[in-house]
Amino acid sequence: MQEDEKQKDTENTSIGYGLGPVDTVISVEEVERQATRLAAGGPDREYLAKLVGQEPLLAIEGLRAGYGKMVVLHEFNLQIGSGQSLCLIGPNGAGKSTILHSIYGFTTITGGTIKIQNNDITRLSPNEKLKHAGVAYILQDASIFPDMTVEENMLMGGFLMDKPSQAREAAEKVLAKYPRLAERRNQNAGVLSGGERRLLEISRALIMEPQVLLVDEPSIGLEPRYIEMVFEILDDLQHHEGKTIIMVEQNAKKGLEFADIGYVLVSGQLAMAGNGDELMQNPEVGRLFLGG
Repeated sequence: MQEDEKQKDTENTSIGYGLGPVDTVISVEEVERQATRLAAGGPDREYLAKLVGQEPLLAIEGLRAGYGKMVVLHEFNLQIGSGQSLCLIGPNGAGKSTILHSIYGFTTITGGTIKIQNNDITRLSPNEKLKHAGVAYILQDASIFPDMTVEENMLMGGFLMDKPSQAREAAEKVLAKYPRLAERRNQNAGVLSGGERRLLEISRALIMEPQVLLVDEPSIGLEPRYIEMVFEILDDLQHHEGKTIIMVEQNAKKGLEFADIGYVLVSGQLAMAGNGDELMQNPEVGRLFLGG
């Protein structure tokens, strides 16, 4: 009898799209179907501007982008102000990472504009965006060079600087901020823990002193204690160094808790937008993306 009850409980309780137990299992396909319904009549540019509450540092208007002939983003709009953070959530394949790729120059753009401080950067190459527009991209995949030392990895972040001495000076400045890395500067990066590797990836992106950080899945593959460390670092960069942060985060709850603004994407379109706290309290968002 006890085994039957235990089995019944297991069948009726599972893990949702985000975190925590839910009473009803929703398939990925059903999440997308219901989320698509939310996308009807998504927020307009006036509402996005109201969320920012200031002159946008970075603005995307009517963006159509994808890979080769495959269009992923359809008339997509985005606004974020200086020193603000924005988290992109949505079903798998919604186009979240494609937004970061498009801002940085990794996609085929067939329409629309991307501007920083009203300067059109749509067609700039990734190197030009890093060096001249102040946009840095922190990849979701492990991007360190494991057979190089921590210091050598840091210096790679300054490969676009005019002189090696400039890269070294910038690396020393960043290492002074993060003693955890400075203590390991002569060790191969391959021996670092997962959290230390993510710290190294973030630190290397700071060498060029960017104003905008594109952060793809900062918590992916990390233990809870390192997730907290990474978000504390990002919080410091935003609130003490004035960095503007646009992130994609698989842990939707964590991302919305962190971000000033949240966007919900569905099938390459903006379905919902709001303050991070507001979206956290939205029952539809909670049911579909937060596991509640």
